[in-house]
Amino acid sequence: MNAQAAPPIGYEVKFQRVGVGGGADLQIRSLLDKQQFYDPLGLACEAGISSATWPLFGLLWPSAQKLADLMQVWDLKGKRVLEVGCGLGLASLVVHRREGNITASDCHPLTETFLKANVLLNKLPPLHYETGNWGRVNRGLGTFDLLIASDVLYERSHPAQLSGFIQAHAAEGAEVLIVDPNRGNRSAFHRDMAHMGFSVTELIMNEPL
Repeated sequence: MNAQAAPPIGYEVKFQRVGVGGGADLQIRSLLDKQQFYDPLGLACEAGISSATWPLFGLLWPSAQKLADLMQVWDLKGKRVLEVGCGLGLASLVVHRREGNITASDCHPLTETFLKANVLLNKLPPLHYETGNWGRVNRGLGTFDLLIASDVLYERSHPAQLSGFIQAHAAEGAEVLIVDPNRGNRSAFHRDMAHMGFSVTELIMNEPL
């Protein structure tokens, strides 16, 4: 009997150089494309991640690149920073490279794996990561002075979930910076944040930094 090779499983990746405004490029390992799904242990399903949204964490998005550009010049002195729904963690890598006090968070079961790979690719020391699920209690995550995120309002449930998560993990007087590609859920998020006592300012960014 001739042995046959097992069919390939898992996901495909690619490597690319990502520019950061005002800083050195980052080497990034990401998913090859959005036609990917791999959840053999059901961890993504348990976290509420569907097969359609499974690959979103591992793709490069324009808003994530814009947030990374902003973190290259943002005042980080004395601030505990949390990237919410970090995905590939471009902004976290920039803050970390600037020796900022950063924690990256996400609920996708593969985020930490990709983040560790990208930390190594860029020859950086270990970056602190915590699971952050907006719809659940995240004990031990703590509070932060600056909470950042990019393109995290793509489902109708996200404004309420994200604002509640931010309220639970924002220190007194915290700043919140969300980069959004003009999605329809942005207004609901603004209302929820205003109801929680946050002052909301919107800046349209049509041009590169």
